[in-house]
Amino acid sequence: MDCGILDDALEFVKKHFENSADGHDYYHSFRVYKTAVKLAEAENADINLTALCAVLHDVDDRKLSPDTYKNSDNARQFLLSHNVSIGETEKILGIISEISFRGTDCIVPKTVEGRCVQDADRLDAMGAVGIARAFCYGASRNRKMYDPKIQPVLNMNGEQYINNENSTTVNHFYEKLFLLKDMMNTDAAKKMAEKRDSFMHEFLDEFFDEINCK
Repeated sequence: MDCGILDDALEFVKKHFENSADGHDYYHSFRVYKTAVKLAEAENADINLTALCAVLHDVDDRKLSPDTYKNSDNARQFLLSHNVSIGETEKILGIISEISFRGTDCIVPKTVEGRCVQDADRLDAMGAVGIARAFCYGASRNRKMYDPKIQPVLNMNGEQYINNENSTTVNHFYEKLFLLKDMMNTDAAKKMAEKRDSFMHEFLDEFFDEINCK
């Protein structure tokens, strides 16, 4: 694999997400990359493979790029343009395909590298950054912040989760974010998730106190 491919991937992702304001920007990909590498070091995973999968993990995400999602066109074109073999390209794309949250259809990645990237991506959906990203994404989809008449929909499968556009951002905590702590794969991620999950619960406690004028 080209030794300069990671730097090029970071530049590719920076350009790809340069106009993003929904919480899935370059800085999200960069944080996932840095966290995934730390997890990979602890798990004795392939660092270079983990890093590249982490950097490219969102460029063909179903909710962000539905036109390229099916065949992973953006990541595929980038990899092949850097002389990554077809076999290695398919391996990378296979790892990336297992990362996303899909409700009850979520899977545990087959490779340790995939498990590290999945954990890193989920950690970035938690804590203070995760809260900020949730409200950014909700606003980008014209979702209500909160509506007591709209209740969370629990135990959704992948299709239901993707199409659940009538929910609210506060409901998203119950529909996804509060589930992530118990879905971590690696020991290091489990420890990190505890703190972030606690912070999110504290945030919603304060949110409801203020909503109820306490």
